Amino acid sequence: MTARRVAYEVVRRTFEQGAYTDRAFAGAVAGAGLDHRDRRLAMRLAYGTVQRVRTLDHAFAELAGRPVERMQPPLRTALRLGAYQVLFASGVPDHAAVSETVDMVRSLVDRPAAGFANALMRKVAAAGPAWVATLPPALRHSYPDWVVEEWTAMFGADGAEQLMIAQNEPAELSVRINPLAGRPFEPGVEWHGDPELPEAVVLDGPFDVAASRELAEGLIWPQSRASMLAARLLAPEPGMRVADLCAAPGGKSGQLAAIMEDRGELVCVEQHPGRAAALRQTLATQHVTCAQVVQADVLAFTAGGFDRILLDPPCSGLGVLAGRPDARWRRTPEAAAELADLQARMLAHARTLLAPGGRIVYSVCTLRRAECEAILPGGRFTLPHVDHTDGFYIAAV
Repeated sequence: MTARRVAYEVVRRTFEQGAYTDRAFAGAVAGAGLDHRDRRLAMRLAYGTVQRVRTLDHAFAELAGRPVERMQPPLRTALRLGAYQVLFASGVPDHAAVSETVDMVRSLVDRPAAGFANALMRKVAAAGPAWVATLPPALRHSYPDWVVEEWTAMFGADGAEQLMIAQNEPAELSVRINPLAGRPFEPGVEWHGDPELPEAVVLDGPFDVAASRELAEGLIWPQSRASMLAARLLAPEPGMRVADLCAAPGGKSGQLAAIMEDRGELVCVEQHPGRAAALRQTLATQHVTCAQVVQADVLAFTAGGFDRILLDPPCSGLGVLAGRPDARWRRTPEAAAELADLQARMLAHARTLLAPGGRIVYSVCTLRRAECEAILPGGRFTLPHVDHTDGFYIAAV
């Protein structure tokens, strides 16, 4: 299977079956037999098409007078993928993108549809990136209006636009080194570190983390530098009693255990049975022995006396849109407001579990005032367009 066909399957599953793009990509690429270069190409095409779908669909309607609602699903998916290459993908000549799209439509739909695709793609190619530049910011960068309004209120028009640009680019590839594995990490590609985070490695060269022996053996864990900051701010010490609330998938739990030198008590709370089981496996793979997984709703969890508590509750995820390309289309202002209410209740409950003199760190991977400063003031933002990592808000009390 080619990189473009893998991308097609991922985009199709995202919009026609409601699949999460990152999970759909993992499934599609598993048996495709792609080398690392083609795998990266497939990811870029799939993620970029999902991210830019608002702009792409607007192009079909405005430039060709054909709303996507009138198209057959296979035709719609192929055209979205082709138009992304023409309007946004560097290194792909227009004639090649048009030709490949027409060939794909011919094989997936029929010859008449291929003729239609050829005409439409030529119109999009003729308009090109110059046409995209004339659009208002939300359409130009392909974000929901309500998200752009939130960011403009927080960071100003220029800051919001820079944030939109940054989250349409591939996310930084960083991993956390696990000292509990007992050996050094030698990636064999160029990398750099972070003075704030001794466990962080940012990989500047190609490295397939998901397929690596190092991940399977628990030596590394894929984790953004922004995500790693929460455990460092919590600063648990060996021998302490520590709680990680909403702990799955386990990246922060493993980091906490490593900072604690695997000494003390780490209680990892996760409500969902499947995620709790996966969390246990993750901790075992990361050589953690000081942790126990408790399957429970955080609001019903009553064990107390914790010296440190990390609360990383469900959030709208507006700081990690580079790695979760479909998330911007799944979120609504109403759902985000409900999450803010849940976050406030979780934080209030977490305070009742804390020992005297203890510390709570509140961490969310979103950039939305009602879920950040309004829940716990005085924290720190990490911004993709400034810090070149995920967007997080992290605060301590």
